[in-house]
Amino acid sequence: MNYLDYIVIASYFLFVIGIGVRFTKKAGKNLDEYFLSGRELPWWLAGVSMVATTFAADTPLAVTGIIATSGIAGNWLWWNFLLSGMFTVFFFAHLWRRAGVMTDVEFAEIRYSGTPAKILRGFRALYLAIPINVVIMGWVTVGMAKVVNIAFGWDQWQTLILLYGITALYILLSGMWGVVLTDFIQFFIAMAGSVVLAVFAVKEVGGIAGLKSGLIEQFGENHHLLDMSPFSPKLAIATVLVWIGMQWWASWYPGAEPGGGGYIAQRMFSAKNEKHSVLATLFFNVAHYALRPWPWILVGLASLVVFPGLDDSELGYPKMMVSLLPNGLLGLLTVAFLAAFMSTISTHLNWGASYIVNDFYKRFLKPKETDAHYVFVSRIAIIFLMGLAIGVSYVFESVKGGWEFLLAVGAGTGLVYILRWYWWRINAWSEISAMVAAFLTTVVLKILGISGFAPIMIWTTFVTTIVWTSVTFLTKPESNETLFSFVNRVRPGGFGWRKFSTTNQSEKLLDKFWMWIAGCVSVYSFLFGIGKVIFGEQILGFSLIIIGFISGLFIVFRFKKL
Repeated sequence: MNYLDYIVIASYFLFVIGIGVRFTKKAGKNLDEYFLSGRELPWWLAGVSMVATTFAADTPLAVTGIIATSGIAGNWLWWNFLLSGMFTVFFFAHLWRRAGVMTDVEFAEIRYSGTPAKILRGFRALYLAIPINVVIMGWVTVGMAKVVNIAFGWDQWQTLILLYGITALYILLSGMWGVVLTDFIQFFIAMAGSVVLAVFAVKEVGGIAGLKSGLIEQFGENHHLLDMSPFSPKLAIATVLVWIGMQWWASWYPGAEPGGGGYIAQRMFSAKNEKHSVLATLFFNVAHYALRPWPWILVGLASLVVFPGLDDSELGYPKMMVSLLPNGLLGLLTVAFLAAFMSTISTHLNWGASYIVNDFYKRFLKPKETDAHYVFVSRIAIIFLMGLAIGVSYVFESVKGGWEFLLAVGAGTGLVYILRWYWWRINAWSEISAMVAAFLTTVVLKILGISGFAPIMIWTTFVTTIVWTSVTFLTKPESNETLFSFVNRVRPGGFGWRKFSTTNQSEKLLDKFWMWIAGCVSVYSFLFGIGKVIFGEQILGFSLIIIGFISGLFIVFRFKKL
């Protein structure tokens, strides 16, 4: 890098700090402003913030590593989550906004009652805010550290001190306002940087034709790296069946929780109303799965040709940055990675602090303090989480390893998070037993030496499902008073609430089911249509894109009717 690159990076840092200073007073009014932007966000701002948060510095590196071992089809590890994401759009987004809570953990005490609800809320708040949230930030930091080490030659400590310091500064000042407004800019910077690098990468290997011939030269005629089908020979059939048939509904994962939740739910709570909540979540799923992956995939494939045989294949992405981009553009793409990293970390710091303060400190320790006091404690919680995340980042060597660890720990819990909205019999012990069973089963399987992602997912889901269903029927249901209160507040509809509701909304649920199907068809058609066009199969590619448009028009028509 030269002085021009450093000027670009320094300008970006000054910009985000400026936003933090600008919104300090507004964010400091109360917890609603600090954690939910006063529930005033339009759908486009909330939606872009969701997309920016899920574009972390680790994501392109993880995609590059996946392609090196499993080809394009390996991305079904996360592409399957579109099925869960579209479920959230049409079945849960409006319900989350209607619930009027500050966090998804607070939901426990409007859906359940008594001591079990308190235990669930307090335990889940600390569980998600500290171990789970910190683990996520840890592997995100690993991805960023790899990029900065290649670009600057800095060690991990220098990277962490600088990036966490600047990110924490503007989030401490501006809360959620700083998160979403910087997310909006960061998303476009990160996307522009990804596209620019993809253009340079494809040009370096001689265009798409050169990329294809280079892959054949490296891996032979039958390399299958360009297969997009989940049933590629590069993938074990058991793993594929777990991804498509189980993972998306059975496993909890941040940003793709069955039934919604986490920081995605936080954006729904921040939206102006139910309509904006639904549209924001729909935009997120379209942009996340259909628009964003291909620049990463192209760079990942090109890196296999330009840097064959890397011990750590994830390093192929930053190496392509440093070797291909001229001064100025290298600084711009480094800013793109900084933007991706900072948008994710800022969200996780703010989101985790919301659990600690709203669902533990305020709920159980200091329930009658002033708004200024709670905002002050929120800032202390952010500093606390930042320190933990820096320490945990040294545990992970592989980004993909972090993904698979979290999927396994949450296996089997997803169905509970879906059914609690639509079946009255689910109670607080259902959730508690599911979380405990999933964690303990994963640990026991590791101790017994069972390896492989698919076997661990299958066994954990099987055991967890047996445990929570047994516990549900062995414990008392929630009181009629609690259930009537929930139905009147949220109005979920469906057969599971017939005895507690005077209206039958099963027909609307059927409409939403068809919209879910159309949404999945639309996004997958765009995703694979774009890919086919890129690799020269224009007729098939454009046919898929047309199917995507038709499915999208169906959604628009049905959405207006509903």
